[in-house]
This record gives sequence, C-alpha cells and structure tokens, in this order.
Amino acid sequence: MYRSHVLVCGGTGCTSSNSLQIIEAMEKEIKRQGLEEEVKVVRTGCFGLCALGPIMVIYPEGSFYSHVTVADVPEIVEEHLLKGRLVKRLLYDENAESGEVEKIKSLRETDFYKKQLRVALRNCGVIDPENIEEYIAMDGYMALAKCLKELKPEDVIKIVMDSGLRGRGGGGFPTGKKWSFTAANAADQKYVVCNADEGDPGAFMDRSVLEGDPHCIVEAMTICGYATGASEGYIYVRAEYPIAVKRLQKAIEQAHEYGLLGENIFDSGFNFDLHVRLGAGAFVCGEETALMTSIEGNRGEPRPRPPYPAIKGLFGKPTTENNVETFANIPQIILKGADWFASMGTEKSKGTKVFALGGKINNTGLVEIPMGTTLREIVEEIGGGVPNGKKFKAAQTGGPSGGCIPASLMDTPIDYDNLTAIGCMMGSGGLIVMDEDNCMVDIAKFFLNFTVDESCGKCTPCRVGTKRLLELLDKITNGKGTMEDLDKLEDLCHYIKENALCGLGQTAPNPVLATLKFFREEYEAHIKEKKCPAGVCKALMTYSIDPDKCRGCTACARKCPAGAISGNVKEVHKIDTTVCIKCGVCMETCKFGAVVKK
Repeated sequence: MYRSHVLVCGGTGCTSSNSLQIIEAMEKEIKRQGLEEEVKVVRTGCFGLCALGPIMVIYPEGSFYSHVTVADVPEIVEEHLLKGRLVKRLLYDENAESGEVEKIKSLRETDFYKKQLRVALRNCGVIDPENIEEYIAMDGYMALAKCLKELKPEDVIKIVMDSGLRGRGGGGFPTGKKWSFTAANAADQKYVVCNADEGDPGAFMDRSVLEGDPHCIVEAMTICGYATGASEGYIYVRAEYPIAVKRLQKAIEQAHEYGLLGENIFDSGFNFDLHVRLGAGAFVCGEETALMTSIEGNRGEPRPRPPYPAIKGLFGKPTTENNVETFANIPQIILKGADWFASMGTEKSKGTKVFALGGKINNTGLVEIPMGTTLREIVEEIGGGVPNGKKFKAAQTGGPSGGCIPASLMDTPIDYDNLTAIGCMMGSGGLIVMDEDNCMVDIAKFFLNFTVDESCGKCTPCRVGTKRLLELLDKITNGKGTMEDLDKLEDLCHYIKENALCGLGQTAPNPVLATLKFFREEYEAHIKEKKCPAGVCKALMTYSIDPDKCRGCTACARKCPAGAISGNVKEVHKIDTTVCIKCGVCMETCKFGAVVKK
C-alpha cells in the first residue's frame, strides 16, 4: 500500500510540455529520498484543464499543481511528499480554500469541475491507461461479462435503445436503432467500426478518451460485436495521434492476454477480435462510408447511400459504425442501466456531451456536461469567461460542419434539437469561443477554406461549389463584394447542401449560412462601407499614427519590416499606406497607443 499517489497527465497536451520528463524526474527524486515504497507515480490521461498543463495531482490530499516543470520536482518531493507541506506557488488557485490555503478544496467543487458530469471521461486523469488492472479495478470489463453471462444480444440492444444514447459523432442518430439494423441482417461475417478520425480544427475529444481510457473502447466494441453478431472490429484512428495509437495497441494486446479478446471470451462461445487502422489525415474519412473505403485499402471517398452500412458496409458486409465518445458511454449504460443514463440530459438528448473548449477562453480544455447545459454556463462558469476583458461574440460548434451561436443566444441549452433549431449543429464536440476581435466573415472563410482543401472531389457540388463559395468570400473580404453577392452566397449554399454526395459537402455551407443569419451586418459593412468592423481583413484596414499620442521615440519605425514609417526623433511619425504591408508590428511595438488601426 502506498501512502501517496502522484498523478501526472500523460496526454498529448501535457506531454508536449515535458510531462514525461517530469514523471521520470519524479521517480528518480522519490527514489533518492527513499520514498519508493511509500509513493507511487501514475501516468494518467487528460485531466481536462489543458491550459494549466503540465498538471500533477497528489492524493490523498487532492492537491492540484499546475504549470509544473522538471525544476519544480525536487521541491514538490521535499516539501509535499517528505514534509507534508503544500507548494503554494504551484497550487491551482481554486484548489485552495479561500482564506485558508493549507486546506484543499475538492476538485469537484471548483468552478471548472462542479457543473461537469463525467461518463465518457470517467477514467481520464484517474487511471494509468496502459495498465489493464487499473481499468479492471474501476469495474472494467464487468459490462462485457454481464452481457456474455446474463444478457441475450437483443437484451443488450434494448438497453442501449432505452437509454436514449444518440451518436456523438455529429449526426445524433439513435445508437440502439443503428445496432438493431445490423443485428437484423443475416450474414456470414459482420463488422464493428470505431470512427476515431477526429479532423475538426480544435477538436481533441476522441484523442483524449483513447489516450486516457483505451480499454473502455475495446470493451464497448466487443459488446457491440456480441449485440450485432459481429466477430471482428476495426478502430480507424488518425496517424497524427501516436500516443493514442500506442495505447490502443497495448490495450488490445493486454485484452488478448487476459482472455477478453479472441476466442471463447468468458467461456461464452463468443469470438471477437480488434484491429487498428491508421488514417492519413483526410477529413472526409470522418464520413462513415469514406472511412470504410479507406480501411479496405482504397482512396477515402464516400459511397452513395442506400445501401446503408448496416446492410452493405465494410468489405460489403453488415457493419455498425460509431465514434469514440459513443462507444465510451456503452459500458456504463450496461452496468448502471438505461434509466440511469436517461435520467441525465434533456427529453430528446440523453446523457452527457464532451466538448473541446478552445479559442478566446480562459480555461482551455476538455469538458463533459449534461445535455441541456447552457452555452453561458459553459463559457462563463466552466470556461472562466473571455480573457482580457473582451466581450463574448459567438461560439462555433461542430467545426467546419457546424454553425455559430451568437451572444444573444448564450442561454440556449446545448442539445441536438435546440442547436438544430437555431441553424447550428452539435458536431463531434469542438467549441471555439470568439470575442469582439474576431471577424465573422473571416471565420466563415477560414472554415470554408479548410473544407475546400479536404473535399475528396468525387461530386461536383462539393468539389466546385465550395470553391465558388470561397471565391465569393474572398471577394467580400477584399472589399470588392456587392450586395448581389450575398444572394449568390445563400443560393449556392442551399444548392450544395441539397446536392452534395456526403456529409462533408452537405454541411460545408453551414458556417457561411450561420454567420449570414446572425452577423449579416458584418457582411454588409465589408460591402457597403469597405470596412471590417473587427479590423481583421487586411485589404479593408489601414494603420495611422495619432499625432497627439506619438512621442517620436522611433520604435515603430525601427521595427517596421517594410520601411513604411518616417519621422525624426521626438517628432510625430507618419505611415505611408502605399508601402505598409499591414503586419501590425508597429501597433505591437508602440508603448503609447499612438498607432491606430481602422
């Protein structure tokens, strides 16, 4: 028995900030101090508060240390683990009781965590993801045992259906119904596919689950195989996730060693095996038929539907496909029951949803909230608000396939139906916060530019239509747009949505339509006034120097890469707008606020 456990985040975010070196240094220092029999260091998955990484949590106290470095390790071991004194300078502010810093507040009571409800992320930041015994200690593989020993396949499907779980990949299709379609089709071979091809800019929900709790995906896919009659599964994960891939492969190996994968699992006569397939970063492979085509070794292009994968999917056989987060809910639903899961969320959107919270927000990271939580609660309470005193402007949900929620709708409950009603969509869970310094026309152009690059080119509406949309947005942001272009934008958006072959093309116009709906005045300002209200679009802005504030220090002139600023020492300087490249260096350099951007 250890008296203390030191949990260090081993997810991609903290790893990139040297958390593995911190773990190594921690183990060496603990050994040097003779504490190796008393203190155990555990490499975990993501804690969620990515903005504070590298993160270290020490139990039983529950002290939460943030921004830890290798140089901090000796002090933590000496003061905390040896002498029992907190290292106050590293302690997360909210982790300490107000006015009594020596007393630790439960992390569940902090603003970031108290409104969260972790189901899919229940083991992330809690267990060593590379140790199957730690997963088993958290009731791991008990759900699989229950299915194989106590339930018939149709009973499993009924539990999933009654739970109200809907696909977390963006479509929101009832999971139990999808499983029942595959189960109803007789075939000599069926497959289960996990979509871990997370491609939305700023999204890292699936990656964090795979890195922090890979065994739950192995268990869930095996349960799905039993329920639908499949004996083989594939996890399609992007190659840019090396830590996730490594831990998945290790989890599969360990499951085989423990008899939890392979032949005659739990002496039930049920056989199931799993394989990992690496994607090459094609966004279109997030679409289920394109993903299956890629697994088969072909170019990742979507197939026309029908026939649907439940009838003719991977290798032409009945296939069930769900994304990582959907599968992550399955073991808990089986163990705790359909009513338990259905008690969370809203009437038509049950359970919780994981979001990757990013952009102009203080608490960047991973959050899991009950469906129906408002955007205001996510941004202002969990996210800690917008930094630098700026005003919240909008939140982009669903990435390139989604829309934006303006400030006027911050009290909208986040669930499938409410987002659809305002012209947005849940998507896989990316939530990008924007403030007053963001240009919404530029945001639409950013996402559309991404979609144009990622289109597979198979169908004309997507291949050509999205390029025409991008050209119109370029025209507007360059100050050459007309009011007729807005009508063309809308007409083209609706045409693409109705005629594109797959979900990529059908949803590509969403960012344009959403920004047109909620921020039309910004489009009109670009066209009528030849002005970008946020001062983002370079073609529409100019830099000048306020003569009342300029001190003639020459700092801006010395830093200007284009030599566009002239003026003698202690004299008012001027910017030649015909030479200025609008890089903004002068504004960043000036200490007197004399440089003005219009």
